[in-house]
Amino acid sequence: MSSVTLSPASTTSPGNPSVFYRNRTRTTKTTHSKCRTRTRFRAKPLRAALVEEARPRALPPVRGNNNINGVVSSIVPASKSREDDIQAEAKALARASNASVYSPELLKLNYASRPFKVLRRTLQILIGLGSFGLKLWIDQLQGQLVQNRRSRAVELRETFTRLGPTFVKLGQGLSTRPDLCPPEFLEELSELQDALPTFPDAEAFACIEKELGVPLDSIYSSISTSPIAAASLGQVYKAKLKYSGQLVAVKVQRPGIEEAIGLDFYLIRGLGLLINKYADIITSDVVALIDEFARRVYQELNYVQEGQNARRFKKLYADKEDVLVPDIFWDYTSGKVLTMEWVEGVKLNEQAIIEGQGLKVLDLVNTGIQCSLRQLLEYGYFHADPHPGNLLATPEGKLAFLDFGMMSETPEEARFAIIGHVVHMVNRDYEAMARDYYALDFLSPDVDVTPIVPALRNFFDDALNSTVSELNFKTIVDGLGAVLYQYPFNVPAYYALILRSLTVLEGLALYADPNFKVLAASYPYFAKRLLTDPNPYLRDALIELLFKDGKLRWNRLENLLVQGKMDRDFAAKDALQPVLKLVLGPDGEELRSLVIKEAIRVTEAITIGTVIDTYNSIPGPLRSFLPNGNGIGTTGLSEAEMESMLELREQVLRIWGLLRASDNFDPSVLQPIIQVLQEPEARNLGGRVFGGITQRLAARLLQQVLRSPTPTPALRAPTL
Repeated sequence: MSSVTLSPASTTSPGNPSVFYRNRTRTTKTTHSKCRTRTRFRAKPLRAALVEEARPRALPPVRGNNNINGVVSSIVPASKSREDDIQAEAKALARASNASVYSPELLKLNYASRPFKVLRRTLQILIGLGSFGLKLWIDQLQGQLVQNRRSRAVELRETFTRLGPTFVKLGQGLSTRPDLCPPEFLEELSELQDALPTFPDAEAFACIEKELGVPLDSIYSSISTSPIAAASLGQVYKAKLKYSGQLVAVKVQRPGIEEAIGLDFYLIRGLGLLINKYADIITSDVVALIDEFARRVYQELNYVQEGQNARRFKKLYADKEDVLVPDIFWDYTSGKVLTMEWVEGVKLNEQAIIEGQGLKVLDLVNTGIQCSLRQLLEYGYFHADPHPGNLLATPEGKLAFLDFGMMSETPEEARFAIIGHVVHMVNRDYEAMARDYYALDFLSPDVDVTPIVPALRNFFDDALNSTVSELNFKTIVDGLGAVLYQYPFNVPAYYALILRSLTVLEGLALYADPNFKVLAASYPYFAKRLLTDPNPYLRDALIELLFKDGKLRWNRLENLLVQGKMDRDFAAKDALQPVLKLVLGPDGEELRSLVIKEAIRVTEAITIGTVIDTYNSIPGPLRSFLPNGNGIGTTGLSEAEMESMLELREQVLRIWGLLRASDNFDPSVLQPIIQVLQEPEARNLGGRVFGGITQRLAARLLQQVLRSPTPTPALRAPTL
């Protein structure tokens, strides 16, 4: 849910003064939902537990059998053992055993025999969106498109709200795209995150009691008498647990929500079938994308599944001090009720409020980007709905993630292929970029990628006139989109969710800084992975990036280290070890030859640089006693060769300085080299390097002996 803990609630409790934030006034109004159930409620006044000022009773915790048929639920202490937690989760799963799952076949059986209901809903959608589109068209004809923008934005928000949860989610996605929607539309649609119409409190409280099987006042010592936020699938109350006094957010599902979204997806899927059959211009499987999205939405209807998602997400990503994931209380969770830890915070697009607390929005956005990169490319388990209502800035400066109903996973092969794709883009290796689409599952193995290469070259040669870091994500998506439409690509459903997740993050960043570039902020993570990850695919990508025409591109290595050091998880001792292992491996002969050449060049550069430094440190009058009487003459190099040597030495020393300057630098970074020197293959490698250096220096000496002296002014090595 998008608004479990969007900001401090407009409620009061002992020791917790009321705090109000912008847009909060809309969340307190109550309207009767058209999706109300027909459950009869007991005609009795709200119990004292529903009054915010009620104080916790000093009662000992009660343990009992958590029976889903109404027997008293177990009330367990705050400090639970792992075994107790597992048992509580199992009981929550039992309570959610009847949760609905998405099934196109069942939807067809349900609605194919109800033509009048289907027709009525179709007309509602056509009338709602059609009338809005007609007004925009008239505004454009009359030249009043800009003047009427505010009123039209309000109308669109109200139209999405009337059309229900499916269209609310569409509006939520648009509200995070300042590059797609005018500011007036962004402001209005952002209210869809947490300011939707509520349903009656009596229905919500009855749902809690029915789902958990116990009276409300046996669970909470206090609970807000009205919801503090409402979203597309449910609404949230702020409560205090009786047994511990801990503040929690209690999310309760909207009545009739399954029927509402089921009909919408039945209609949308029917439209998708028509598009797949008749719209040849769209090569993606639209029905597969719709089915993927529908499955995610149905998973959001199972709050126990959402709780499990939150626990998994917390385990994977909340190990960072600047990321917060609220915990789940299984004893008070079921298929339609979710109880989770309360988080005080402000939505990430509330820039003025955040900076008023002494925090920087861009710091929080960067935290979100780095965490999202880990989600997409490290573990592959990612939050597929990161709109502003689900990302909070806490007073302590942490970024809190909420709402774990819509999650997805990136296949392992695709994770590495994405990183490799970025490397190939930097190298402008369009043939390799085209081949990446096999690993990304965009193309079947029998498709020839040769015709795709010119299309990639045409786009990226133009786009990369500026540096890659200056590109925004939308530019790349749009450019690749043009290529996708021209060729037989089939975009996997998971990739569509990745695109949505990244574009949302870029949209959030643009709120704080219109010039923000997600790719530039992502570089440190990519650099760290390339330098330290032993995966064979990434190892090959690193070699492709660093070596060209038989030479090591030291400037790229230096840039990778500079970028990698910006990632707080970068470890100098791990840098380049994947390449070292490959060099010394049984299949590394070709790379060993390249390394030997570079080792000889570097050793020669350092040796000659030392000779120049030594020569320049000798007092002027004494230099006349030396052969040739000048710095270059002592080495037998031309001035251009000397400049190249000194530049190489300077670059190598800078790289060594970057490694040593790392906060976690450990001299053991050299230990693998020392260890492998004891191996026969390594001794052979060392001998080849030593022999090459000896031959090169001997050739230099012989050249110096045979050449006639030429007076040349002394050359000073650059100051490091």
